Amino acid sequence: MGGPDDVTLRRSQLATPGSDPKMIERAPDSGADEAFIDLEDSVAPSEKIEARENAIEGLIEYDWSDTRPCYRMNGVDTRWFYDDVIEVVGRAGEYLDTIMVPMANNPETVATVDNLLTQVEANNDLPVGEIGLQAQIESPEAMTKVADIARASDRLESLVFGPGDYTANVGAAGLTIGSGGGYPGHYWHYQLARIAHAAKAQGLQVIDGPYAEIEDAEGFRDSCRWASQLGCDGKWAIHPSQIEPANETFAPSPEEAEKARRIVDAYAEAKEQGRGAVSVDGEMVDEATDKMARGIVARAERAGIL
Repeated sequence: MGGPDDVTLRRSQLATPGSDPKMIERAPDSGADEAFIDLEDSVAPSEKIEARENAIEGLIEYDWSDTRPCYRMNGVDTRWFYDDVIEVVGRAGEYLDTIMVPMANNPETVATVDNLLTQVEANNDLPVGEIGLQAQIESPEAMTKVADIARASDRLESLVFGPGDYTANVGAAGLTIGSGGGYPGHYWHYQLARIAHAAKAQGLQVIDGPYAEIEDAEGFRDSCRWASQLGCDGKWAIHPSQIEPANETFAPSPEEAEKARRIVDAYAEAKEQGRGAVSVDGEMVDEATDKMARGIVARAERAGIL
């Protein structure tokens, strides 16, 4: 379980259709912290097998050293799921960081993928357990069982909210994914807070899903900011223009990072002197504040801000 100093940046997750080789080629140099090659919703049934081949080729051929490589498999209730794991991991597993599991409606779904993945790793002489999982919370069942899902596998690294399918599954009003236009407040406050509580209890990250109004830059920034305030670590980018604002919003500002460092330094000095609290910039700092500040410093250092 990760602590405040254990930081993996997932400020931006670039959605990359597996049916588009050009987009796969550009993904590693996009500036996103992570890119997932999508074999699920963005790929038509007639293109599933070709998209899988595109994903394998893209993972092998391109340099992913600056962007974490992930792919989103098809759901466990589809006829493509089995080969999505067998073929992609079997042929390109050494280049892979994580697999995104859609419609992770219950812990059994995550366990099913984990068990199959373990066999594929073993049969292909890959380190067993090294490939991580990210589970999408997209249904009322998943939201109800989210705490159990967060505990379902040691491979889990994040929970990802899927507002599109969730909206459809609960019958909520709206046709624009992720926006909640007209709602008097943060449309997804309850859902993201619930996911965040379950995820953080297990040391997992939380990623907010897509914001479909690509030309609404300010709305996207608002969505990032609200998610960040609820404990999310990043957000999907469904267009390259959304990468930079996500990276900025889910990282500390230079001013916040400098203040956090002053707090860490001042509290360390206070502890050496046998004191449990100290004043920094007119604010009382204790152990809880120090823990928050160390998390900010770690994220700032990882993002190159400090």
